[in-house]
Amino acid sequence: MGKRTIVLIPGDGIGKVVLPEAIRVLEAAGFEADYIHGDIGWEFWRKEGNPLPDRTLRLLEEYKLALFGAITSKPKDEAVKELNPELQGKGYVYYSPIVELRQYFDLDICIRPCKTFKGNPLNFIRRGRGGVIEEPKIDVVIFRQNTEGLYSGVEWTNPSQQVYEAFMTHPKMKRYVSVPKEELAISSRIATKKASERIIRTAFEHAKKYGYKSVTLCEKPNVIRETSGMMLSIAKKMAEEYGGITFKKTNIDAQMMWMTKNPEDYGVFISGNMFGDILSDGFAGLVGGLGFACSANIGKDVAIFEPTHGSAPKYAEYRTSIVNPTAMILSACMMLDYINENGKADRIRKAIAKVIEEGKVRTYDMLKMHGSPDVINQGAASTSQMTDAIIEHL
Repeated sequence: MGKRTIVLIPGDGIGKVVLPEAIRVLEAAGFEADYIHGDIGWEFWRKEGNPLPDRTLRLLEEYKLALFGAITSKPKDEAVKELNPELQGKGYVYYSPIVELRQYFDLDICIRPCKTFKGNPLNFIRRGRGGVIEEPKIDVVIFRQNTEGLYSGVEWTNPSQQVYEAFMTHPKMKRYVSVPKEELAISSRIATKKASERIIRTAFEHAKKYGYKSVTLCEKPNVIRETSGMMLSIAKKMAEEYGGITFKKTNIDAQMMWMTKNPEDYGVFISGNMFGDILSDGFAGLVGGLGFACSANIGKDVAIFEPTHGSAPKYAEYRTSIVNPTAMILSACMMLDYINENGKADRIRKAIAKVIEEGKVRTYDMLKMHGSPDVINQGAASTSQMTDAIIEHL
């Protein structure tokens, strides 16, 4: 079998910093591939009126595998103001390119693992009986439905008369009958049975394969009765096929409280797009923050792997980069798992674990410093030094 070709999509800000670090680790682990660059991000929005050029879509259609850095997204009015002058007033509308990628390639399965690394000073701790300090071991995987829900993009400001009249047929819209149409903004939450069944099935199969004892649906069916209710109904029925796995259901608001009371009691989660986003960031905060938060976006043909942190543009301007590359490297490990290079992925994860446990090399976030250029002089490791330490343990 020849080398794989992987599309590298650095994006904006620190995405351009951390992605090359992940490639260094992959190469040090013995993974060989051909890499090809894909354009995406704010630069192309400003110059071309499209943050996701068609040429990048063609690359992904051909090679079907990508590592993605980070993206800058701004509200539509701010985005329009930053277009180059020759593009102003021509009707260009900004959409998040990562959301566009998920929908264009139907990357409906989003996987976000949140796992404790021993020795990480950012790990969640609590006070137990008798005042004893406890550090629970967290091993959670969130399966987030990636293409529907509130992120489906079906929304309007000042909806057309046809849309307005359609919504007004619903009894609950009576309270808005006196609101002028131009003062209405509507976002719809859409879920389909097919997509819900796929994310729920994938989550149960993951739990079965890796020995997780529970699968929890985290939604809000007591209030959002139709979409959350449909997911709950499907999950309950499907759980009957997995006798050795406990099925639980929680509401997103209550879950955000319980995650700091007993996070070790959970294994695999299933959520819709918005609630999965909230849930995964919450659990990421318990295992070190977004510097350790990796993810996969998987469809039937195409898969894109990315850290869940943002582009943090101010950090990208520092002469010496201080950002933690671990989330990007762990995302690359998820890619290795996807293409059945599990041995190399395990080696990299063990190397990361060793660096963290030793505690000799720590980035500014691990030292609980504010992110400023002088943290290097205060003992924080640079981005490349953190990568070097991981490579040494390979």
